[in-house]
Amino acid sequence: QVQLVESGGGLVQPGGSLRLSCVASGFTFSAYAMRWYRQAPGKERELVAVISSAGGITNYADSVKGRFTISRDNAKNTVYLQMNSLKPEDTAVYYCNGFRFRDDYWGQGTQVTVSS
Repeated sequence: QVQLVESGGGLVQPGGSLRLSCVASGFTFSAYAMRWYRQAPGKERELVAVISSAGGITNYADSVKGRFTISRDNAKNTVYLQMNSLKPEDTAVYYCNGFRFRDDYWGQGTQVTVSS
């Protein structure tokens, strides 16, 4: 059974930091590229960051470049999203996603709220 379980969300003040984690099971994690998406109320789901299967290639949305860092630990079947200098507009539900060819797996999401 494929599972992706996100954690680490919460309420943080503007300028603060959070680290999201996503633990995968039920598939060969090291063979899959991984992505973080987010969806704010009333908005479409947005791709935030992507990392290749071995972790050597990363890409970011312009809105988070320089503030967020995606990484992975294939020994722990875990992908991370380090979020620094958070802004109110980063408020959203964050989802991790594993993809490879036609396989496309999603977690349940974790809420991030940036507010004073």
